Amino acid sequence: MPKVYLYLAIAIVAEVIATSALKASDNFSKMLPSILVIGGYGVAFNYLSLVVKELPVGMTYAIWSGAGIVLVALVSMAVYRQIPDLAAWAGMGLIIAGIIVLNLFSNMGGH
Repeated sequence: MPKVYLYLAIAIVAEVIATSALKASDNFSKMLPSILVIGGYGVAFNYLSLVVKELPVGMTYAIWSGAGIVLVALVSMAVYRQIPDLAAWAGMGLIIAGIIVLNLFSNMGGH
């Protein structure tokens, strides 16, 4: 696995942690979740800035945001008991399909 994809994975995980902690931060009134939000986004954007040096911004953002949407939904299910309905599952399936199409069939990535 090229290092750039490891950096992208770190950016995705950090963003998912940060976004998932937003609710628990209670409008930044709770210290630990607030630290997770600020630190997570800091890590996410730092690694994302490294990724866009090597991969196109459009493709990077599509993968980062798409994976983040699906993973945050899964975390929300487990932590907050927010269960997606059929339309949400279908939408997330389309997001995953889009990421696959971008990576396998698009020349946007230049590889």
